[in-house]
Amino acid sequence: MPGTEPHESRLEDRSFLAVVAIVTLLFCWLIAPYFGAILWGLVAAILFEPATQRLAADMNGRKNVAAALVLLLIVGLILVPALLLGSSLVQEATSLYERIRLGQIDVPGIMDGIKHSLPLRVQQYIDRQNLSDFDSVRRMFGTGIASGLQTVASRALVVGQGALSFLAALGVMLYLTFFLLRDGRRYGSIIRSALPLRPDLRDRLIDHFIIVVRATMKGTVVVAVVQGALGGLIFWALGVEGALLWGTLMGVFSLLPAVGTAIIWVPVAIYLLATGAWIKGTILIFCGFFIIGLVDNLLRPILVGRDTRMPDFVVLIATLAGLQLFGLSGFIVGPVIAALFIAVWSMAIESKDHHEPDLLPPPKTVTVLP
Repeated sequence: MPGTEPHESRLEDRSFLAVVAIVTLLFCWLIAPYFGAILWGLVAAILFEPATQRLAADMNGRKNVAAALVLLLIVGLILVPALLLGSSLVQEATSLYERIRLGQIDVPGIMDGIKHSLPLRVQQYIDRQNLSDFDSVRRMFGTGIASGLQTVASRALVVGQGALSFLAALGVMLYLTFFLLRDGRRYGSIIRSALPLRPDLRDRLIDHFIIVVRATMKGTVVVAVVQGALGGLIFWALGVEGALLWGTLMGVFSLLPAVGTAIIWVPVAIYLLATGAWIKGTILIFCGFFIIGLVDNLLRPILVGRDTRMPDFVVLIATLAGLQLFGLSGFIVGPVIAALFIAVWSMAIESKDHHEPDLLPPPKTVTVLP
């Protein structure tokens, strides 16, 4: 019958779409163990693809050589320093943990010293408020520090046991990065043509994704590295134990807009002031506010701009949720998903306002007769 052909065609199209969806889900499940490696390879390609294209143009279109040179630049300037920093961090955390375990660093004694350095009225207030159970608090605090350092130190054993998996993931990331640097624009054109969206919405969404990734990396990683490096140098200059560890932690906490580096340097400044090191404490407070703190206010607007500016509470929730779900990669995945969520809904609202007919009739002109 004539009417059966369109029906069969629609059924075949739906069946094919179902097959496409199932195969895509299976492929995502297959590559899930290398999600982090693929993500970092994609991020590296998005960041350095323009430089690769310019270098290839200067080398008469030799894309293979240009991609290889940029990949070597990534390895030499980013990957190798990151691995060396991680190794030094684990060694310092291990050293600090051993000194605490052997009693060379007496964390409960330090807290006792802080308590006794407080004014007498404050000590009496602590006793009146039944906060005199300071011993359990200091033991818990000391145990928390020791267990945290032990966790960091134990990563050395985990990395040693999973060296093969780590090297495999690293190889996948570098291999993928090379091909994306060389042929990223061709793959991007294929993805654009495959997406079932209107060309204007599709292009805006992909362009926004690329802008968000670049802005997140520049505005987050660069600021974190600068703040962590400055904090570590200041701690080292003041003679604070474990300057590399605390500088790294400041860089990590700078990723959270509502927390920031102050969660590290403020307690250290209070400790210095409470133990009589007034000059060092004052210097640390000044540097914390006017050097470490101002880096975020000065660099982030320059690096990020206004196109991807999101409310701080959205960035905080998205970053924490991303870290919870995806581990270290979450500080990219979380803000990117949040930014895409805002962009998609903004586009939906604009499209709705553009296509929605005016339901209200035009106002009638009322003529008032004299």
